[in-house]
Amino acid sequence: MTESIFTNITEGTATIGTASFFACILSALAIGTVMALIYRIKNSSSQSFLVTLSVIPAAVAMVIMLVNGDFGTGVAVAGAFGLIRFRSAPGTAKEIAAIFTAMGVGLACGVGYIGYAAAFAAIMCGAMLLYGFIGLGSEKNEERQKKLTITIPENLDYSRVFDDLFDKYTVSHRLVNVKTTNMGSLFKLAYDVELKTDASEKGFIDELRCRNGNLEINLHRRESSIGEL
Repeated sequence: MTESIFTNITEGTATIGTASFFACILSALAIGTVMALIYRIKNSSSQSFLVTLSVIPAAVAMVIMLVNGDFGTGVAVAGAFGLIRFRSAPGTAKEIAAIFTAMGVGLACGVGYIGYAAAFAAIMCGAMLLYGFIGLGSEKNEERQKKLTITIPENLDYSRVFDDLFDKYTVSHRLVNVKTTNMGSLFKLAYDVELKTDASEKGFIDELRCRNGNLEINLHRRESSIGEL
């Protein structure tokens, strides 16, 4: 487990035989597939991401073998490959962590340390599962945190008009955006609110409708960007 399956790896060059090549590629592919299946347990992700996570270790292992043991060059090339996934679409912090873990597995397999690759994958997957189950960093009141959008006529002073309703139904509220619409005849107000535990969403919306002239009101779950990098 603690030694490379390649010969002359300590001298800076690796002698890669057919059996060693297939052992590294298949091992990297198998470990990557297991990682993808484990990642799916506590995270929602697309099929394309899971497939990518499965094959990246094999791709990185191939790069390392092709540079013939030049570890520095291999890391640089593998890093360039890792950035391709996030070139056009932003990735969450969890996805980036999974990608780098897969790259680490591929690097270990590429230099022949299959045992270390398996142990590293097991440790990282176990840590990610543990953090997911214990809810590390998650907020207990996340379900009550909402995004509220209210449309009001231009002659209504929005600075204080809803304060008593916010005190009644919310723990906290914050005006984050004011936008004019319909040729300036309407205002759209965007709030971040945290509802009280016993607050009725329907009752809250009904009372808001009485204040804004039954114009559009939108109350939905707040989208968090904390998980993005």
